[in-house]
Formats: sequence, structure tokens, C-alpha cells
Amino acid sequence: MQLEIITPDKKVFEGQVTEASFPGASGAFQVLNNHAPIVSALAKGNISFTTKEGGKVTMLVEGGVVEVNKNVIMVLAEKVVS
Repeated sequence: MQLEIITPDKKVFEGQVTEASFPGASGAFQVLNNHAPIVSALAKGNISFTTKEGGKVTMLVEGGVVEVNKNVIMVLAEKVVS
């Protein structure tokens, strides 16, 4: 899956991932390959994902929106703290 994380200031990450987890406004959720299309508000919390190379990455976001469609995940984050 293609994951792109963008803030108003810069592009934080772009690359291939095997899974991703998000702090949804209504609760945490995970996205795997061929996930159904979804748009969700993000609460403050950790986004974590595993890259194709097998590395696990975690970032703290201050909220935002995530869209999943046809194995493309687009995160528009208000702010990435780490």
C-alpha cells in the first residue's frame, strides 16, 4: 500500500507499507491491504506503520484526517510531533 503523511508545513512520509494503525476520532483502527474505502477524522495519538523493508515507525499526530482508497492511504495531519 502507498502511504503519504502530509502536514501544512511539509511532507512527513511517503512510501510503501504493509499495514498502518491510526487513532481514529471514534477509536483506533488498522488498515491492511485491500481495505474498504474510508475517510476518518484523527484524534491526537500515535500513527504506526510497517514499511516494506520491515521497519516499524511510530509518529505522534495532533489530529487530522485519513483517507483510504484503492490501497492508497493519505493522511492530512494538523501536526506531527515525533
